[in-house]
Amino acid sequence: MTTPTTGNRLLRRPEVEHRTSKSRSAIYDDIRKGTFPAPVPVGRKSVAWLESDIEEWIAGRIAARSAKRGEL
Repeated sequence: MTTPTTGNRLLRRPEVEHRTSKSRSAIYDDIRKGTFPAPVPVGRKSVAWLESDIEEWIAGRIAARSAKRGEL
């Protein structure tokens, strides 16, 4: 069993939507495309995302923007 560390807090979908500015349908579309982190099952009918996965995704978007600006 892995010990939770900082950044491994579980985020429910509304918090993920707030942090990423993505809608629910956009989140699930991107999961299907493999461009957004998959959720972790936390109950029979509920899921959550690792905070560290979401923070990494956000950092990747920022890095992609910076790289694109450098190409101009």
